[in-house]
This record gives sequence, structure tokens and C-alpha cells, in this order.
Amino acid sequence: QVQLQESGPGLVKPSQTLSLTCTVSGDSITTNYHYWTWIRQPPGKDMEWMGAIGYSGSTYYSPSLESRTSISRDTSKNQFTLQLSSVTPEDTAVYYCARSQSPGGSRWDSYDYRGQGTQVTVPS
Repeated sequence: QVQLQESGPGLVKPSQTLSLTCTVSGDSITTNYHYWTWIRQPPGKDMEWMGAIGYSGSTYYSPSLESRTSISRDTSKNQFTLQLSSVTPEDTAVYYCARSQSPGGSRWDSYDYRGQGTQVTVPS
């Protein structure tokens, strides 16, 4: 069974860099045609696709976040990581990592597995 687990700090100060790690079990992040994605959902708002890293290591970013976002991976640990720089209170959200068969999707049913999510708060 594929499982994903997000980890990282729940509180990040404004202007700092948010860093989250997703640990994957039950599948390899290098498996062909699987994409490993970061999604967030701010309170009271729809989900937002942030970016993904593909099985070959290619990265894909939301145009609205690209200047602040970096996604990388550690294949030896079967983990991938999100870094979001210069955070503001508008970055407060539940952050999810997920697996899909394409780099991105705007619907939850685009993802066949996802983590439970982790709350990240940026105080004002």
C-alpha cells in the first residue's frame, strides 16, 4: 500500500522559508510515470496545486508560485521536499503531498494517493 507522510514545522515566521518533506512508502519516487506533488489548501479556499517532481527528476511549478518554490528529492530516502521562500500570512494552509499520473491537477481526484496533510501557519 502506498503511503505518504508530510513532515516539517507547523509555524514559520514571515519572510522565512517554509520547508516540508514527504516520505513515501510502498512505491519508489523513481517509478515511471509517477509524479510527486505538493498541494495546499488555505482556510476557506479551494486546493491549490503548487508543483511537482516527476519520476525522472523533472520539476513543474505553478506560475503564481514559481519564483518562490523549489521541489527536490532524495532518492536514497525515497523523499521529496518543498521549499517556499519569503512566506507571508497568505501562505497559511494545510499542505499535502500526493501522487498522480500527471504533473498536476486541480481536483482531488487527480491524485491517487495523498498524505494526511500538515498545518503550516505564518503569523501576522
